[in-house]
Amino acid sequence: MDSAEQAEGARRVRALLVEPLQRRGLVKPSAMTKDQFAAMLDDMCARLAYMSAGSIAALEEEAAGMASGKDRDRFPIAQRILEKASDIEPPGDDASPLIRAVFANQVGHEALAGGWAPELLAEVRRTRKWPGKYTLSQVRAQADDALRKMTRLREFEGQGQALTQEESTWLQRRRDALAKCRRIADLGQMAEGGA
Repeated sequence: MDSAEQAEGARRVRALLVEPLQRRGLVKPSAMTKDQFAAMLDDMCARLAYMSAGSIAALEEEAAGMASGKDRDRFPIAQRILEKASDIEPPGDDASPLIRAVFANQVGHEALAGGWAPELLAEVRRTRKWPGKYTLSQVRAQADDALRKMTRLREFEGQGQALTQEESTWLQRRRDALAKCRRIADLGQMAEGGA
């Protein structure tokens, strides 16, 4: 998602989620200042920019039911809305700020250079946590078989040997997974450059 798509997505979230909730009469939570509330809404719109219009409409209905306060007229906090949003339409790998940051970081560069980036992506997607040293050692170990297989199949190709259909399919999927990780790293670099 480039910056234009991000901005358009944030506008869509504001128009289809925030404004309808405010028209329903939901107001800022009493514990927040106006500035805090505005910042929360801006951040939430940016985080949900990946969502489709239909999913945002569904989220608006869910969020209306999460109103808080004695009179149930207080806007739900962003964390509750974000949790519900991930149930309705989880962010893609390229939309997750965490995944982008991991791949823009030295950890991601090492994973790409070492060929174990697809396993790192799967781990971060599964846990939604920054990988520590132990996790990275486990991810590398999990990638060993795939790395050996990829090296062997590349050698076969280099020697002009024909691969079976299954081997060709596996190798292409692996190459596609690595390319996806490179795209995520590029998006993360662009985001860091724009920040």
